[in-house]
Parts: sequence; structure tokens; C-alpha cells
Amino acid sequence: MFTGTYTAIVTPFKNGKLDEPALERLIKAQIKGGVDGIVPVGTTGESPTLDYEEHVRVIELAVEYAHGKVKVLAGTGANSTSEAIYLTKAAEEVGADGSLQVAPYYNKPTQEGLFQHFHAVARSTKLPIILYSIPGRCGVEIAVDTVDRLIHDSANVVGIKEAGGTPDRVSAMRARLGKEFVILSGDDSLTLPFMSVGAQGVISVASNIIPREVSHMVRAFAIGKPAIALKLHAKYYPIYKDLFIETNPVPVKAALAMMGMVEEEYRLPLVAMSAANREALKATLVACGVL
Repeated sequence: MFTGTYTAIVTPFKNGKLDEPALERLIKAQIKGGVDGIVPVGTTGESPTLDYEEHVRVIELAVEYAHGKVKVLAGTGANSTSEAIYLTKAAEEVGADGSLQVAPYYNKPTQEGLFQHFHAVARSTKLPIILYSIPGRCGVEIAVDTVDRLIHDSANVVGIKEAGGTPDRVSAMRARLGKEFVILSGDDSLTLPFMSVGAQGVISVASNIIPREVSHMVRAFAIGKPAIALKLHAKYYPIYKDLFIETNPVPVKAALAMMGMVEEEYRLPLVAMSAANREALKATLVACGVL
């Protein structure tokens, strides 16, 4: 089951190419930090600017570097169903443990279109599938009714990454979809509120830089120690917020560069942070003891 802390890991670049040694360092740091899994080539992994070959290569490397110590939930969603199927089959071939399927973006399908899209992807693979609802990025929400249809239609649709911003939706899904269905927070700042009404973990941006702390927070809540979890949430909340002071993954890559983990390199249309926001982020990292 895909529960606990999963890091939406960045894709490091160097001179315009994948920085494979940096990716290995990042994944080893995640394993050492105690996360349950990693999510390569999601939004945080700059998937929109990777070509097919690079996309599959990142997943293949993630599987290799994880070496069975943490799960690899590969980001293989797309706004083209045929592309999503191609990437998902490729992820299965290179040994991923599961697939994260974002709602098709820009083309704004109806709920029936979403159902047919995910149904086709699910039929193409034996991998477990985690849906990903993020209307702020995609312009469309995966309705609870649609999720319900999918899990009754496709046994390998096993969970959802919920980035809609409301604990009410988590409550509705938990009541409707049963206790076996996995619900993961898609926002670090909402992890505890979501877990308080039935979510079972997070796909985290912040755990790129503080894997041990995020993992500790999630585990503390899961084993019935909410006071410890809340203390950790309060301590690192400024980081959770400042990692979105500009478009993700720009701030988290800037933070990792400050820590000496990656080159601070992006692909257009993403660009480096403004000087003011960089100083604000650095001050927060210092105040929280990361730098």
C-alpha cells in the first residue's frame, strides 16, 4: 500500500542535460531520511519539459538508485491518453512500483472523459495507479463520483493524491470509497489536516530538503502521537509555505542548490527566483535550521 511519505523528487539538470550523479545523491538522501517512496517526473520533476526518452530514463534511474529500499511511484500521466499509456507501459518495463496519473490538463475533459482516460490507462498496465487531482494546475477536478466509478471498474486504481485544498473532499472520499482506498495529501501544509480526516500520508515537496522531518511528522500522526506531529508541522510550516513562494519546483530547487545538492538549473519557461524571494527563502531555511 502506498502510504506514508513519498517525495516528489526534483529532476536535476547540468548544462541542459539530466544530472544523473545528482539524482543518485538525492535518492540516497531520501532513503537515509526514512521516506517510504519517491515520485520521479511529476510536476516537481519538471515532467512537462522532458522528452519521452528523458522521462523514461529518470524513472529507470530512480528504480536503479532506490534499489528496492523505497518504492518508486512514477509520474506517467499526460493530457494525451496515448502518451500516458506509453509512459506507463515504459515505467512498468523498467520496474516502477506504481504510476501516478495526473488529471489531463489544458484540454479540460468532462467527468466522462476523465473516466474513459483513466480506464484506458488502467487497462494498459498491471501497475497500481494513484490518481492525482490538482484543479489549480489542470483546470479540472476528478470528482468523487468519478473516482468511485474507477475503483469499481479497475482493480488497479488504488488511491489518489489530493491537491484540491479541502479536508471536506478527503472526508467525502473516505466515507464513500472505503478504508482500503489510499488518500495522500498533495500539499505539505495540509498533510496534518488531511490526515486528521482520513488521509494516510503525503506526496511531499518539502521532503526533498527535510525528508527525515516530514517522515517523522507523518509517522507520528499515524501511530497516534498527534502532539509530536503538530510540533513538527509548526516548526516546518514556514518552509512548507515558502517552497511555493514562486512556481514549484523553482524554490525547492533553489533550496537544494543552497544545500549543495544540485545545480540550480531549470528549463524554460521556468526561470530562477527573484532576488527578494530567494533571500526570503534563505532566511526561512536558516531560521528552521536547514542551512
